[in-house]
Amino acid sequence: MALEQLSDVVQRCQALPDDSYSSEDHDVFTIAGRSCIEEGHAPQVLSIVLDEKNQNVVGSMGWSLLPPLVQVLLRKDDKHLPQCLAIFNHLLEACRPKELLIGLLELLEHDDADRIAESLHLLLTPLQKVLLRLGGRKASSLGMTLSSVLDQLAKLPVPDTKEQEEDDVFSLGRCCADLARFVGPFAEEARLNQSSGNQPRKSHKTAGGQEEGAEDELRTELLKFCMKTLSQPLLDVQIWHPDTLPVSPLRTFAAEILDILGAVGESLSGLVFHPLLKKKEVPGFLEEEVRYPKNSLACLAHLVFVHHLAADTFPSVFSPIFCLRSNMEHISILLSRTETSRLQKGLELYEKSLVRVEDGSLPADLLEIRTFLTVPQSLVKVMTICPKHDLRTKGLKVFQLSIDKFNTEAKYRFFQYMLRTSNHSGVEGYIIKNIKNQIDAALQPGNGNIWFEGLHLLPLLRKVFSLPDGPETDLLQYLDSRVMESLNLLRYLVIRDKVTENQTGIWTELYKIEDKFLKPLRVGVNMSRAHYERELQDTREKKKKNAKEESVLSVSVGGEKLPKMTSESQIQALHSALHTFDMIESVLVRIEELVEVKDGLETAGEPQLLRA
Repeated sequence: MALEQLSDVVQRCQALPDDSYSSEDHDVFTIAGRSCIEEGHAPQVLSIVLDEKNQNVVGSMGWSLLPPLVQVLLRKDDKHLPQCLAIFNHLLEACRPKELLIGLLELLEHDDADRIAESLHLLLTPLQKVLLRLGGRKASSLGMTLSSVLDQLAKLPVPDTKEQEEDDVFSLGRCCADLARFVGPFAEEARLNQSSGNQPRKSHKTAGGQEEGAEDELRTELLKFCMKTLSQPLLDVQIWHPDTLPVSPLRTFAAEILDILGAVGESLSGLVFHPLLKKKEVPGFLEEEVRYPKNSLACLAHLVFVHHLAADTFPSVFSPIFCLRSNMEHISILLSRTETSRLQKGLELYEKSLVRVEDGSLPADLLEIRTFLTVPQSLVKVMTICPKHDLRTKGLKVFQLSIDKFNTEAKYRFFQYMLRTSNHSGVEGYIIKNIKNQIDAALQPGNGNIWFEGLHLLPLLRKVFSLPDGPETDLLQYLDSRVMESLNLLRYLVIRDKVTENQTGIWTELYKIEDKFLKPLRVGVNMSRAHYERELQDTREKKKKNAKEESVLSVSVGGEKLPKMTSESQIQALHSALHTFDMIESVLVRIEELVEVKDGLETAGEPQLLRA
């Protein structure tokens, strides 16, 4: 029945002029033709399609047969697969390319990862053939195709491990390889246009101007494709080093994207250093933010500086500090995100940018640049709240590396800024430890400097020797970091700096430290100890009352409930807290003893500087 209907409508349309077929003719051809293929009459359909008398009809309406043909080609197990393939290939040559393009792009749309991968593998080559048939009018159609393909590619999972990429478990590697082959001829055409001297210019209403406009449009679409690809999937995937994964389709794909950027006339160094270099305006090309998305440029910088892709095309004349300044914009973008892949790339790019810089060479005026302050704040978030331990550890390593690169004044100002803004006791404790190391270096013979001795040092010490909330400060929260590091620094200064020399100014500042830090700290320790001793006593009494049951208790400290646990665990936690207060008190007592001894030995007859 369907075969007869198809034959009838084709015969009827043979006598009609081109493009004069009715909508009814189109509907009958579509329904009957698809039914024939689905019912196994592909050999007969092939005969009709190949008949010379039917070429006008096939050229006008044949594209509507694509859906059942593609279904057979995807299944690969149909007995009429060769005939369906022959029909499919003939339609690619006989039908109008615009209609073929729309039909093929509709068939790309899937949600299942396996279907997406198989469809891309099957249809990218036919799409390439169709686009090439468009000649100089293909740029906008190419852009639409690339956008659709990348939307599908974005639905594929990204491999998390080297083994997953090796096995290509999500088919992302194969799809990227297929995409690179698809875009190859168009990139080569753009490269030839560049090499022939046809630089992009504003179009004119002449034949030559029209051709120049087409070249501009091709460049535009390829550049948009590269930028979108850098943003996804390349910003999300992990690129493995060749020593770890010798054959990597994703690394190869990334290198090919960088090559296409060169083909369309983009300088990789110009793109990487875009934040610092003012790009020349190209009339009628693209708006700046659309042309060079920040996420894409950040990914590009990571590929160039971390993986050294396209290193042979990248000039080596830029100083390490210039590279760092430019990359800080990219690093800021990456570290401001929460995705693991972005954070890892940000840390890697920051580390690679820093290692090339000489220790102690970054001047203090760099801290007037916004990113040199926002990036450390982002690092703090990575170090403190990132769920992945390896990223937290890496963040701390890079944080210290960044400190090492500052000169003495820059370190001083950076420490001031971090103590003022970090709002995290662990980070503040780490900064205080660094301050101690800088003071120790300054006190070595021949190493003196104005920033970690004398008058400049005192404002920094005043920030260190303070309690955020006075005696009510939560000492458990601040113990392991801020309070203990502050006490360790004070003990060091009392031991290291002689009263008669007073290089750090600690001996003239000690009475202020006593009033604003040590006294409130003693009160806080006593208050906290009394509170926890009372909680310990209450918990022991509850344990006795509920000795026959394995009770689960909830203890409140400072108005907040601790996590529920057994009474024995609660008792252990409270003992640990009390031990903490003993530690603080022992250091306080030791500092008092040291002050009394040095005061007695070196300033005999003078009033005590530290009051008991």
